[in-house]
Amino acid sequence: MSKEQSTTPNKRRRGIYLLPNLFTTAALFAGFYAIVAAMGGQFEAAAVAIFIAMVLDGLDGRVARMTNTQSEFGAEYDSLADMISFGLAPALVMYEWSLHSMGKLGWLAAFIYTAGAALRLARFNTQIGIADKRFFQGLASPAAAAVVVGMVWVGHDYEVAGSRLAWLALLVTVATGILMVSNARYYSFKDLDLKGRVPFFFLLVVVLIFVLISIDPPQVLFAAALLYALSGPLLTVWLLLRRRRQIKAGDHPDSDEDTQDGG
Repeated sequence: MSKEQSTTPNKRRRGIYLLPNLFTTAALFAGFYAIVAAMGGQFEAAAVAIFIAMVLDGLDGRVARMTNTQSEFGAEYDSLADMISFGLAPALVMYEWSLHSMGKLGWLAAFIYTAGAALRLARFNTQIGIADKRFFQGLASPAAAAVVVGMVWVGHDYEVAGSRLAWLALLVTVATGILMVSNARYYSFKDLDLKGRVPFFFLLVVVLIFVLISIDPPQVLFAAALLYALSGPLLTVWLLLRRRRQIKAGDHPDSDEDTQDGG
C-alpha cells in the first residue's frame, strides 16, 4: 500500500494540466488559422482570429492561477504559442496584405517584426520573478500584433488595397518590431485587483467600452492598440525627465523607476 502511495505523486508529475493548456491550444489554433486565412485573401477573418487569440492568451494564465494549475510546461507552451500567434502570424498577415508588393524589402520588414517578437519573448522568460510587474520592458507581443493586424483590418474595412499603403505598412511593421525589443516602459495593468470590490462607476465604464468597440471594431481596436504602443516611449521620456529633476533637486530617484521589467 505504501509503495502505491509513493509512486502516485510521480505519476501525477508526468502528466499535464488540461484546462489552461486548452486555452493555450485554442490561441495557437487561432494564430494558425489567421495565417491560413491571410493566404486565402480573407484578411478580416485573419485579423479577427488574432484578436481572439489575444483574448484566449489573457485567459490561460488567469485560469491556471485560479485553479492552481501553473506548471513549467504550461509556461513554455504558452510562450511558443505566443510566438506563432503574435510573432509569426501578424507578420505573415501584413506581408500577404501589403508588404509582398515591396519584394525583398517587404519580407525583410516582416522578418524584423518576427525576430523582434522572438527576442521579446526570450527576454521576458529570463526576467520572470525578478522584474517589476507593474511595467513591461518593451511593447508586449500581443499589443504589437494588435497594431499590425489592426491596420490590416481597418484597411480591408475601407476597401483600400494593401499595395497603396505599402510604405506605411512597412513603417508600422518595423516600428512595432523595434518597440518590442526596446527599453520603453509600458504599463502592464497587472496591479489591477479584479477580485476585490470596485465602485459601481467602474462597471459603467466597462459597459461603455464594450459599446464603443461594437460601434466600429476595427477602428476602435486599432486606435486603442496604437495609443498604447505610443504610450511606452512617452512614459519613458516622462520618467527620465522626472528622474533628472529629482537628481537636480538633490532627491534620490525612486527605486521603482530604475527597475526594468520584462513583462
